[in-house]
Amino acid sequence: MKSTDTGEHVLRYVAIGDSLTEGVGDLDWPDGTPRGWADRLARRLADHHGAVDYANFAVRGYRSVEVLERQVRPALELEPDLLTLTVGMNDILRPELDMDLLRRRLVEIVTPFTAKGVDVAVVPIPDIRGVTPAGRFLHRRRLELNELYRYLSREHGMIPPTETTCTVFEDRRAWAEDRLHLSELGHIRLSVAAAELFGVPAEDEWAALPPGPPPRRTLGTQITWLYRYVWPWTYRRLRGRSTGDGRTAKYPQLVRLTAHEQTQEV
Repeated sequence: MKSTDTGEHVLRYVAIGDSLTEGVGDLDWPDGTPRGWADRLARRLADHHGAVDYANFAVRGYRSVEVLERQVRPALELEPDLLTLTVGMNDILRPELDMDLLRRRLVEIVTPFTAKGVDVAVVPIPDIRGVTPAGRFLHRRRLELNELYRYLSREHGMIPPTETTCTVFEDRRAWAEDRLHLSELGHIRLSVAAAELFGVPAEDEWAALPPGPPPRRTLGTQITWLYRYVWPWTYRRLRGRSTGDGRTAKYPQLVRLTAHEQTQEV
């Protein structure tokens, strides 16, 4: 932790990863950047501890190799107390996948932090077979990825991943219109679940399903989804492009958040 001018220690929280940690799917801040569960978690930590120093290196589209090569070193240099990680989803979305290589990269991402005593938490991949047709294609791979997360917990000191079975994260309302990123509801609930991992009592039950049935899907909604999201995603992949091309981290320097949500660079 960093000391303030009064000698008090301020908790340091750093987030690394992909679009989930960047906040895609959530409401935007006034400057146009997405909020996201990591921003919301930082504010929960500030409310609980009085203040937190926060940085977020996440960039949409990043695979494990980009997280390892572009985010680990600068995140380590900030000497965090807490680190959250979302990585692997963009790897398992690719047609070709080397799980052994992914495991080695995940170890290289996590161990430099746990070796320094940083509390590291990862977001597991929920069962999204009821959310998107891609969920059926990804089901075996996401089980293997979640097993890699459990391996990191057993062997490399990471906090055990939260169980998502039969929770809100299997409900369509927790997902944005693209069916690939969390909605505002999903980001809020994930921030509560993550805060619990770091010892912040939850004021609400994060896992509970919202009241009422999820929205129905029709032929029209399916066609709209294909046109707005699936075809553009496929076109980018065919061209070797990524949504992260040309983007940079939104908070590459520590910002201080207080319980009153005042923000300043530190």
